[in-house]
Amino acid sequence: MLWLRTWRLGTKSLLLHPLRSLLTVLGILIGVASVIWLLAIGEGISREAQRQIEGLGADNIIVRSIKPPREATANVRGPIPYGLKRAEFDKLVETIPTLKKAVPIREMRRQIRNGGRLVDGRLVGCTPDYAEITRLEIDRGHFISDAEVRERQPHCVLAARVAERLFPYEDPIGRRVYLAEHTDYYVVVGVLKERNATAAIGGSLEAQDFSNDMYIPISTCRQRIGDIVVTRGSGSFEGEILELNQITLRVNGVQNVPRIAELVKDSLRDHDKKQDVAIVVPYELLEQARTTRLMFMVFMGLIAAISLLVGGIGIMNIMLATVTERTREIGIRRALGARRRDIVQQFLVETIALSVVGGLTGVLIGLLCPVVIEQTRSVITAYWPQVMQDLPAVVKSVTPSIVPASIPLAFGISVAVGVVFGLYPAMRAAQMDPIEALRHE
Repeated sequence: MLWLRTWRLGTKSLLLHPLRSLLTVLGILIGVASVIWLLAIGEGISREAQRQIEGLGADNIIVRSIKPPREATANVRGPIPYGLKRAEFDKLVETIPTLKKAVPIREMRRQIRNGGRLVDGRLVGCTPDYAEITRLEIDRGHFISDAEVRERQPHCVLAARVAERLFPYEDPIGRRVYLAEHTDYYVVVGVLKERNATAAIGGSLEAQDFSNDMYIPISTCRQRIGDIVVTRGSGSFEGEILELNQITLRVNGVQNVPRIAELVKDSLRDHDKKQDVAIVVPYELLEQARTTRLMFMVFMGLIAAISLLVGGIGIMNIMLATVTERTREIGIRRALGARRRDIVQQFLVETIALSVVGGLTGVLIGLLCPVVIEQTRSVITAYWPQVMQDLPAVVKSVTPSIVPASIPLAFGISVAVGVVFGLYPAMRAAQMDPIEALRHE
């Protein structure tokens, strides 16, 4: 009953100064909402990064050809040979026993043509396992088969966007497409579903955009296009000899990835001087991303905690001013028999009430983070499309994810801040001499 009376008295005292109380609550509210928002945005960015890495496959090892620095090939006459060789692919398959799959890949930029329609796309020579490793899904028809690779068939599979642009009014299955600079045709045997792009991984693996791809058997690619790529400029040309752009190895068990990655590095040691091969291990990147996530979350939490600290200082400031204003009231209460403990309780109740109200309101606003971010993006897209287009991809796509632990954490800290920063003003009020307090004007 005594506590209920104390709560009523504390609430009434706060309502006597509504604007002051509101501003104090606002400080706590912003701090709590900041904790939840910053952690949610950090979690969303972290999940997006991990999703991109997981899209590469945690049990994969990706070996990528990289064009060597110009100074490394300054003395080479004619087309510059670099990168992975088919013999190296065969060696890796023969010497590493725990491989589940091994996919050789040849890529090049080409214009894909159907009549008068042209698409600037990427031609990919591959094997049937490419679809599984890169998580491509067939919409119509089928992907490249073993028989088509073995027989060097002139067949192709189109990405959804390429099929739509080349065949806007008809079914592409069974139709022919051409490469702009070649007269050879390719028969469309499959169309893929839409596939999200993957992010670039450091400087060793470029971002992969699957929306403008055309896939053919790697044996057909070698027979019809070969290994020499000539890039013509104004009055000059540059030639390259490249057999494979990439080799993707799928290991039998994630626990074997580090050991197999070392074997791969040893097998390709000859490329160290040329600097024309990079090995990407998504498993290691994933572990690094998880470690970075923890560091990032702690950093974001510390930034948000500063807001709560500022809110706590605001509470102390307001309560110290309140103690000064109510000195005479404190003296009267002490003269009527109130103990120091009762005075401490009265002022603590007020600070806790401010913290609880601010904390609960901050939690409610914090939970609105995903909705607010999405609506903000929609408004920017509707009224300022150019601004949205110029924003980084992560800003346009990331979805904040509320961290469940952030809700009790933020609310608990807000209450603790109220108690800690309200304790000094409460004790200062309780330590007042009753006689001196009664004389205060």
